Amino acid sequence: MKKVERALISLTDKSGIEEFARALTDLGVEILSTGGTAKKMRDAGITVTDVSEFTGFPEMLNGRVKTLHPLVHGGILNQRENSDHQRQCKEHGIRDIDIVAVNLYAFEKTVADPDCSLADAIENIDIGGPTLLRASAKNFRDVTVIVDPADYEQVLAEIRESGNTTLKTRFRLAVKVFQLTSTYDTTIADWLVKVDVNANPYFSGE
Repeated sequence: MKKVERALISLTDKSGIEEFARALTDLGVEILSTGGTAKKMRDAGITVTDVSEFTGFPEMLNGRVKTLHPLVHGGILNQRENSDHQRQCKEHGIRDIDIVAVNLYAFEKTVADPDCSLADAIENIDIGGPTLLRASAKNFRDVTVIVDPADYEQVLAEIRESGNTTLKTRFRLAVKVFQLTSTYDTTIADWLVKVDVNANPYFSGE
């Protein structure tokens, strides 16, 4: 297993991120990030590359499109031991992303507000986050995916020891991803199914 080179970090729960990101940079890992997460790390003196700089494509549509790009998902999903994948990556300038640390928009917290509108709820349905997480978890053979700050220390300890995490750890973390995204989607569906389309003002301009 090759040494970790690059991490993408984009978090709602930013607890412990400064220490984690600083430790990664001390280990020679390049940090990619977006928005408030990038600012928090920069404010702590950590060198960060914006995802928009990495892809050469700006964030757009009020932040709805940030990480949905072949240079990001190709970097995550390519199989490092697949020669055809590596040929395509070289051809298209795709660089590996070896760690993905992502939290999801707090949909459940948003809709807990009794004044939450359908429009507000919709804007708090995370798209890029689950896509990054599922891609990383699918390719756990090569990518370490983190959804829980409690896992930072083990990930760092293993990288310090051998340059990367173990396959068993990557699998365990991938399972946590699918548990999270399953619960997340269920929460969204359970809330949306209660919307009365005949009474909700969202549909009045139809």
